[in-house]
Amino acid sequence: MFVEKLTDMYHIDEITGMHYLMVAHWHHEPMNNPYHGFLKLACTEHQFNFLLWHEEDAARCQRSDDARIATAKRSIDLYNQQRNDSIEQMDECIADHLVRDQIESTGSLNTETPGSAVDRLSILALRIYHLNEQMQRSDVEPEHRVMVRQKLNRCKLQHEELSQSLKELLADIFSGRKRHRTYRQLKMYNDPTLNPYLYA
Repeated sequence: MFVEKLTDMYHIDEITGMHYLMVAHWHHEPMNNPYHGFLKLACTEHQFNFLLWHEEDAARCQRSDDARIATAKRSIDLYNQQRNDSIEQMDECIADHLVRDQIESTGSLNTETPGSAVDRLSILALRIYHLNEQMQRSDVEPEHRVMVRQKLNRCKLQHEELSQSLKELLADIFSGRKRHRTYRQLKMYNDPTLNPYLYA
C-alpha cells in the first residue's frame, strides 16, 4: 500500500538504531552524519542533543572557571536553538510529504509532533548510554549500581513505549486519521528584534 511506503520512509526502528549507534560512535570518533533523507535530519537533531548533553555537564563542573562556564552557557544557547530548528525541519518534512501526496485529514491533533517525539527518543538514547557508563564504574558502591539499574530499566521502558506510540502516530498521520502541524517554537531569546537585552 502507498501508506506503508510512506511509513517506511520514517521507520522508527531505524531512527532509534541510529541514535544508539551514533552516541557510541561520537564518543570515540569525530562527529559525522552519514545518512540521507529523514534519517539525516534525525541524525542532525541528535548531534545537537549530543553536544548539548556534554556542554550541560561541563557547565556544572565545579573545577570550571567563570570563562569556561560562560562559554558553555553560550554553546548551550546555540545548540538548543539549532536543536529546536531541527525538530521543526523534521516536522516540516512530514508536512511536505502530506501535501505532495495529497493526504488530508479532519482528525484530531496529537499533543506533540513526531519531530518532538524523535527528540525525546534521542535524549533517552543519550541517557541510556550514560547510565550504562555508570554501571561500568569501579569507584562506586553497590548501592550506586542498584540506583543506576533502576533508572536504566525505567528509561528502557519509556524508550520502548514512546517508540511504539510514535509508530502509531505516524501510521495515523499517513492514513489521515490524525492531523499534522509543524509547531514553530518562535524562540525570542536569540532574536535581536525581540530580546530587550539584545536590542536595547
